[in-house]
Order: sequence, then C-alpha cells, then structure tokens
Amino acid sequence: MPKFNMNWIYIFVIISLALIFFSGGTQNLGNGSASVEKDYTTFVNYVNKGYASKVEINKDESTLKMYVRPEHLKDVFGQGNLGNDPYIKVEIGSLDNLEQFLNTAVQQKKIAGFSYKNNDSSLLTNILINVLPWVLIIFVWFWLMRRMSGGGGSGGGIFSVGKSKAKLYEKSKSVGVTFKDVAGQEGAKQEVQEIVDFLKNPKKYTELGGKIPKGALLIGPPGTGKTLLAKAVAGEAGVPFFSMSGSDFVEMFVGVGASRVRDVFRQAKEKAPCIIFIDEIDAVGRARSKNPAMGGNDERENTLNALLTEMDGFGTNSGVIVLAATNRADMLDKALLRAGRFDRQIHVDLPDLAERKAIFQVHLRPLKYDKSLDVDFLARQTPGFSGADIANVCNEAALIAARHNKKEVTSQDFLDAVDRIIGGLEKKTKVMTAEEKRSIAIHEAGHAVVSWFCKAANPLVKVTIVPRGQALGAAWYLPEERVITTKEEMLDEMAALLGGRAAEELFVGQISTGAMNDLERATKSAYGMVAYAGMSDKLPNICYYNNQDYSFQKPYSEATSEIMDHEVLTMINQQYDRAKEILKEHQEGHKAIADLLFEREVIYAKDVEAILGKRPWKSRSDEILAENEKANEAPKLEDQNDAVKQAQADYEKGATSPNPSEGGENAAPSADDNASNK
Repeated sequence: MPKFNMNWIYIFVIISLALIFFSGGTQNLGNGSASVEKDYTTFVNYVNKGYASKVEINKDESTLKMYVRPEHLKDVFGQGNLGNDPYIKVEIGSLDNLEQFLNTAVQQKKIAGFSYKNNDSSLLTNILINVLPWVLIIFVWFWLMRRMSGGGGSGGGIFSVGKSKAKLYEKSKSVGVTFKDVAGQEGAKQEVQEIVDFLKNPKKYTELGGKIPKGALLIGPPGTGKTLLAKAVAGEAGVPFFSMSGSDFVEMFVGVGASRVRDVFRQAKEKAPCIIFIDEIDAVGRARSKNPAMGGNDERENTLNALLTEMDGFGTNSGVIVLAATNRADMLDKALLRAGRFDRQIHVDLPDLAERKAIFQVHLRPLKYDKSLDVDFLARQTPGFSGADIANVCNEAALIAARHNKKEVTSQDFLDAVDRIIGGLEKKTKVMTAEEKRSIAIHEAGHAVVSWFCKAANPLVKVTIVPRGQALGAAWYLPEERVITTKEEMLDEMAALLGGRAAEELFVGQISTGAMNDLERATKSAYGMVAYAGMSDKLPNICYYNNQDYSFQKPYSEATSEIMDHEVLTMINQQYDRAKEILKEHQEGHKAIADLLFEREVIYAKDVEAILGKRPWKSRSDEILAENEKANEAPKLEDQNDAVKQAQADYEKGATSPNPSEGGENAAPSADDNASNK
C-alpha cells in the first residue's frame, strides 16, 4: 500500500472548495440550454398562445424563466434543435400581479404550473467568499511551521523541533548486513560481537559481579569499515537499534541539540535493552577547549554537556549501550572518552595483507571474474588500501572489463583499476616531443635502477612513461608493510626517490621540474627522521612532535631549527650522492632500461631483471604470507591444552622447572623485551 501523505488531503480539500465555489456560478446557465431575454408583454403573449411548459420565478433577482414547449421552439427562437429545456428570461415588476396571472393560466391549462427557485446555493457562495481566505491563510501558516520544524511525519508541527531524528531498526533482518559481510578486522569484530552477546545474554557476564559496558567508540581512518561494523551489529542484534549522525543534533535553533539528545535516550530507555549508534560523533563531541567559537553560550557545548550527562550522569541508563564512530579521535573531549562513558575504544585500522585478501573475496562475490585470478597478488598490489578502496577497485575493474566488451573480469582489468585509482586517468592524448619523452624515460629508469640495488627499497612492479593524472611517468612499487621501520630502510627509500633527479643530472646533463614530487617526499621523510624520530647525528633521541592544534610557536628554539635544516640538507645530499654512485656503477644497465622504456612505454619487473639480474633480497610480502601459513598450521587449542596438562603432570612427579633468573631458553622475557615486542 502507498504511504499516507497529508498533501493528498490538502489537494482534495482545495479541489472540493473550487468545485463548490464555481458550481454556484454555473447553475444559472440552465445546464447549457439556449436562452433569450424578452420583455414582460411578450411573455404574457407567449403564455396566452400556449408556448410555455412551466415557469420558474427567482424572487431575489426579480426574474423568471419560461421554459418553451418543443413544438413551439421555431415560433420563439426561429429554430428547432436547441438542446434540453430552452427558456426565455424575463424581468418582472409586481410579484402579486404575476402570481395572479399565472394562477389564471394554470386554471385555463395554458401552463402546467409555476415554481419558486431555492437560493441556498447563493448563500453557500457568500459563506465561502467570506471564510475561504481565512482557511487559506491558516493552511499556509501550518505548512510553513511544518517546514521550519524540519517537516517529516512526526506529527508535532513546530513542537517536534526538539524531537530525535534517530532511525529505529526494530527487526534486525531489515538492515541486511551481518558479521559474515565484514571481512578482516577480526579484533574489532570480536569486540562488537561481544556487545551483542552482552545484550542477548547479560547473565553470562554479570554472574561474577561485572557490569555491561556503557559505550564503545570505533576509531580509525575513513573507509575502514566503522559504519559497516555498526550495521553488522544492527543486523545481528535481536534488540532495537537507533541509528543517527552527529550532525543530526545540530540545528539552527538554540537548545534543539540538547533536547534531541535527551529525547533519543528517553526512547532508548523505553525500549531497553537496545543500542544507540552515533556516526561521526566528532560533530558534537569536539573538545570544548579546542572549539574555536568565542561565544559563551555555544550550542555545540550545550549538546555535548547533555550527551555527557545522559551517558553517565546522575540518572541510570541500564540496558542502553552507545556505539559511536569517528576518524578524528584526537579532537574529542576527554570527558567523553573517559571510562564509564566509552568504556572501550576499538581501533579499526587499515587492513593488512591477509585482511585485504579476505576483503577482496567478499567484494568478488557479485562479479563474474576469471577463475584463475590470483587474489594473493591483488592483495599485494593494494598496500594501504582501505575496505572502501578495495570495493572501488573491484567496481572499477568490472567497469573496465565492460568497456572492452569482455564476458568476465580478468587480472589485467584489476591492475588497470589499481593504476586508475592511484595514478589517475591515463592521458593518451598528451603530446610530448621525443626529447621530453627520452628525458622522462631516463628519469624513471633512474628510479628503477637505484631501487633495484637498495636492499630496503620497495620491490619494483613496473615502470611507465605514459602520463597519468599530474604525473608524466611513474615507477610502480610494491610497498613493504613494516611494523617498525629502521633508519637504514628509510635512507634506502630516500635514495630511490632521488634516483630520478640523479639520472637527469648524469645522463641528460640538466635537471628539470619533473622531480618536484620526489623532492617533496624525500624532504618530508628527512624532516620526520630528524624532528620526530630522533635519527639525526646532532639531535639524537629527541622528538619535537607537538599535538597542540592552536599553538602558535614551535616547541624548539631558532638555533635548534637551524641545526634541523642543516641535518636534513646533509642527509638528502648524502643519499643523492649515493644514488649517483649506483647509477655510475650500472650505467650500461640504466641505458638499456631507458631505451627499452622509450620503445615500449611500459616495462615490468621481469624486463628489469633480464637486464640487471635477479635481486639478491627476498620480498617481505612473501615472508608475511609464509608466516601466515605457519600460523594457520599451528597446533589446535586442544593439543596445546594436552601439552600443558602433560607438563603439569611431569612437574608434579618431581621434574625440575627451569629458573627464569638463569636466563636459559625458557627464561621469562624482561620488561625491555616486552616493550620491544609491543
């Protein structure tokens, strides 16, 4: 059935009033019949001759209508076919004389009879003329009030301004997302899944005296699946789920945000146990000290105060759990983050290699792809991609395959999609001279050669001189996902970045603006090493990172700033000289790669390997996959429990246990070791 809408009633009332109004004016038209005006003497002659069938008298207008018999139409109108009930209209004087004449005519059977017209329709018309303008004014006023209050079907008019806009999901199946649809993020998934278990079976957790947590905050970069996890909670939970955004609390009226906070918690208490999800909570939860607003009565602060009071104030919220998501946790107020309000902070980070593989498998389900597709290879090709980025890659690959009229999506389509997302649209129409093209080939070949002979540099995938986006050429690498990064690894990457500028200086004889992006990245990396990571010779073990957003002075002196500049310049120049030495040592290989690149425009790692030889270092991605396979082959929990029981039995029989203080194989790790493991 279609949903009820008040606009239908408004339209019906307007049409009805219009019909009633205009019908009053059209009733005098005789239903479209022919009419003609005559004087009173002519009317008397027509009646005496027997032309009249009946007479209708209108007292208010002092007129009458004489309806003509069909056989006398030609005598009165000059023609015979004039429609239904043609008549003549006559103005009358004395009503008494008229009634006397008509009574005599009825007795003489010259007319069948006469009647008086009922003027109720004109009375209704007068009433409508006086009342209708006021009805329209009241209608327009109510319509404006409903629009000002945000519209909607809440039914409260202007009084519904402070009502909550949270969307309620009573039935979990209506969401359509469960934990099966969330790939990767096993830790975060386990945390939110436990929240669902809290609400379904609270006795399991409260038997030992524990309390159900009041809130959980999902923190992570954009696109990592925070809102998707909340949807999965709504789909899995058998309890009511209120979903809203932080911006729903913000309104132009003063006090509306706080009122909506109180209203959503009131509804939640009525339906407890239940879950409230606030997406992008930083819209109202921003730290009060960091708020740039200068007013003493700030609406955002009032809303935040109401939220703090409702989450953990003097009242109780038993059975109400608050889920919130944000990618700007550093901007949130400390009072909002304390235990008792958000007891858990769940970090939803960018997926690693194994998690990207699982995410690809989820988004590949609706696609018709080649069964020989290597999902491991795709996961390696997308380091740093979020779940939303991977979904975009799969969709873009399907569009590329459809553009080329393919029946299934192939591995090359996925690679083209990755190139399209990272590098931008390929500009095949960009015109370059042969000299510019060779200069770009020499530049990109310099990147390839230097990175090939630097141990910690990222493995090369391909080199291209086809313009994409703002880049005239690019060397594509497979970035290594490191838990920690050493100084030597960062220096190797810096040398690879400077390889293009070094090749231009050595083999072109002049430098160009093509290395601007490389120099920018190298400078940022060097500054981070010196100012933040404490990797400088003159400023070792010092971090000058400042988290104050509105601090207008540096956390170090001008003398220290000068030392930083000198250290950064020295570090970059050393790696630049190192890149030139590598290129001089492998000058012939560089020339061969540049010529091949100039000819083909795109070359791959196997082409570079054929010229420079195999890299002596193993890819770290291969090591990660091998470690994951070993972890999957680890003994089951039951086997581990059996081993523990056997060890306990041996100990009870008198076996001596190793002394941790002796530092043997089974010695307990020290505090420093634990710190390094973390």
